[in-house]
Amino acid sequence: MSSMIELRAFMGLADLFRERNWPSPLEVDIQGEMTGAQLLAMLDIAPEKVEVVFVNGKAFSPAMAVLTGGDRVALVPPGVPGPHRVMLGFKKLD
Repeated sequence: MSSMIELRAFMGLADLFRERNWPSPLEVDIQGEMTGAQLLAMLDIAPEKVEVVFVNGKAFSPAMAVLTGGDRVALVPPGVPGPHRVMLGFKKLD
């Protein structure tokens, strides 16, 4: 079964999307469920470049994010300033 997710990237990761000539949002075809870490591997994005994966507005570490077709996904790199970390909900991710 094949499904599309809508993927966006922020800060330095948005630059990576531009370098690769990827639109924003990028539609990505995934098979069944996939973790954020698996998505990064599929897209050849180094794991250390992504601190948080937002799935439908909720923050997860890449290993804990579970994606399915129809999800809206955003990648956020390390370095988001402190107050924004709390507001966005990823101050303490395990």
